[in-house]
Amino acid sequence: MEISGSLVGIAIALSSLWDGVSDPLVGYLSDNTKNKFFGKRLGFMFFGIFVIAFLNICIWSMPASLPEIGKFLWLLIGMLAIETANTCFGTPFAALAIDIAPDYNEQSKVQGFKTVFNIIGMILPSILMYFFMSSISIGIQQQYTQQGYIKIACINSSLLIFFGLIAIFSTLRYVHKNKIYSMNAPKEKFNFGKLMSGYFSVLKKKDFRAVILGYSFATIASAFLTSVGMHLFTYCYHFSSSQISMVLIALFGGAIVSQPIWVYLSKRMDKKRALIISLSTIVFGIFLIVITFLFRDFISTQSMFFIAIPCLMLCGIGAGAMYSLPFSMYADCVTLEIFKTGQNNAGAYTGYFTFTYNLANSVALLIIGFLLDIIKFDSSMPVQAMSVQNGLGLIVFFGCSIFLSLAIMIFSKFSIRRADVLKVQMILDRDKKDALDSGQETFEEKDNYKSTQKQIIENS
Repeated sequence: MEISGSLVGIAIALSSLWDGVSDPLVGYLSDNTKNKFFGKRLGFMFFGIFVIAFLNICIWSMPASLPEIGKFLWLLIGMLAIETANTCFGTPFAALAIDIAPDYNEQSKVQGFKTVFNIIGMILPSILMYFFMSSISIGIQQQYTQQGYIKIACINSSLLIFFGLIAIFSTLRYVHKNKIYSMNAPKEKFNFGKLMSGYFSVLKKKDFRAVILGYSFATIASAFLTSVGMHLFTYCYHFSSSQISMVLIALFGGAIVSQPIWVYLSKRMDKKRALIISLSTIVFGIFLIVITFLFRDFISTQSMFFIAIPCLMLCGIGAGAMYSLPFSMYADCVTLEIFKTGQNNAGAYTGYFTFTYNLANSVALLIIGFLLDIIKFDSSMPVQAMSVQNGLGLIVFFGCSIFLSLAIMIFSKFSIRRADVLKVQMILDRDKKDALDSGQETFEEKDNYKSTQKQIIENS
């Protein structure tokens, strides 16, 4: 694109900041939307998929003749727009999972399925790069490289529309069947300042805070493993590009195949305990990698590759729960909050959650960049000095271990139990059935229902 790194960094930072701010905003709007065809969430998702698909192609179709400032503005405006559209899909989609499956066990299943397809979506662009960029990477003209990216963007946009429409229309039947068009109507004029202040109110609630902050620290640890970890395997273990690909497949493959395990364990024990076991599994996997790092000079690259694969698979198995259980636990928090207040603000709550872990991811990248500068890492050098290699090892091992330990400590403060959610769910199901049997268009709470809520909450 011929844009300086600093301008690209500014564009990414501004778009990330806007992404975080727009999450609770779109969540609030979806909470207070009435539509008898799409319901509360699906209209936003329908709009989002087509806009994302269009903008994705536009960004990669930047005219080469533009001056640098023009390219910067093209990139910045495109990223701001695509982040907005992505929020229109992502935040209501996350809240929709709470609307569809407020049940304790069903929520774990839903998040498990979401995790599998989410990881597949993360891997897919790399697979497409392999098939569609290999033939053009040897060319010397810039237009060939851009054509390859545009081709991949078109394929990704087509897949986005196809699978997005499946997600929308497969859940549309649920909205119509249950006549849940709007759980609550807006009762006061929209106030953005009040919406953002609600974020701090949420953080004051112990269980919300435990999930939000615990997941944020786990996200930072994940950034250390996936970002710096790839540098570690490239410059310290000297793995080839194909071996690095296999390492990523082992990591993400472990997360995918482990989903049934964590769904089963979350049924056998409380989700908090299952999650702490999973995070401890990642710590153990990191410990095994530390051992391989210490003996890397005494083992051949090929042998080290076969040793590293199961270690990364173990880390991926542990990370599988991190991708699903915190969202399921957060859904339990939201379900109890709906029960207490009588208002379904799942969209806004989901926005607060995504805002925090997106911010944590930005902070993680900032910390990683700072640490890489300290150890004098230079990606243009095919061989790094021994001091740099040791620095990469220290960053990965201590970064992952410290932030995973903090995540475990914070998640341990989570207090919601299975019995709490199941008790509330019985009341919600009963009241919803009564409302639908009486022919109401929407599911609205009643005064005697709220008094029952208060009594059960006090007894709990």
